[in-house]
Amino acid sequence: MKLCSIASGSSGNCIFAASDTMNIMIDAGISGKRIEEGLNEIGHTARDMGGILVTHEHSDHISGLGVVSRRYGIPIYATKGTKEAVLKCKSVGEIPPELFREIREDEEFFIGDIKVSPISISHDAAQPTAFVLRQGRKSIGVMTDLGRYDAYIIEKLQNLDALLLEANHDVHMLQVGTYPYYLKQRILGDKGHLSNELSGRLLGEVLHDGFKAAVLGHLSKENNYERLAYETVRLEIDMADNPYHAGDFPIHVAKRDQVSDIIEI
Repeated sequence: MKLCSIASGSSGNCIFAASDTMNIMIDAGISGKRIEEGLNEIGHTARDMGGILVTHEHSDHISGLGVVSRRYGIPIYATKGTKEAVLKCKSVGEIPPELFREIREDEEFFIGDIKVSPISISHDAAQPTAFVLRQGRKSIGVMTDLGRYDAYIIEKLQNLDALLLEANHDVHMLQVGTYPYYLKQRILGDKGHLSNELSGRLLGEVLHDGFKAAVLGHLSKENNYERLAYETVRLEIDMADNPYHAGDFPIHVAKRDQVSDIIEI
């Protein structure tokens, strides 16, 4: 399996994942042009996609959804709540109803040879989900936009080969920054976003002997930066009550406006 961030950050998100025979996207939160250009960099086009998984309806996850799905007739997989919220977003334009495939949390389904497991997450959206993708014994997870994690999340992320995980903000930078009070409270709340510290702690909960790579994603442009997220997550892993260390596996940081390295497992 392959995992590659075309774009990941508070200004737009689009993730590419593939098995031996199927290519899919998770979210389409950048322009159709940028999606095409990003996919071209790794030898693909949007026409190659067998489906688009939508985590939720916020604009940084769906801004390019309408144009890409319409142009190539790509099926869109989303929960009922997310589907209804997307259809109310005038900015995505008209999407033919037949392109939608309604999914449910904890009910697995297949796109080609990729088994998809939708996971319920805590975020201020209609019915948001994260996803675990499996092909045979290989598995990757994509989990962003969650304000908190619990035993359910930890269980769903066990025994993965690779994980793209949100490390949205540094708490101190957010608290002293220029965001209005209500927005700071939203981000810090249970339906907001994971801080660097919480990202590192969650990662420490799901490490195992076969874990191969982590990708830190959805970094805030205003309240985080790559080196800080990387070092904070590493420190949390090293401090965790488990036998693993941050140096035991590669930790990548997804770029906001560039295609990241391809993770292959």
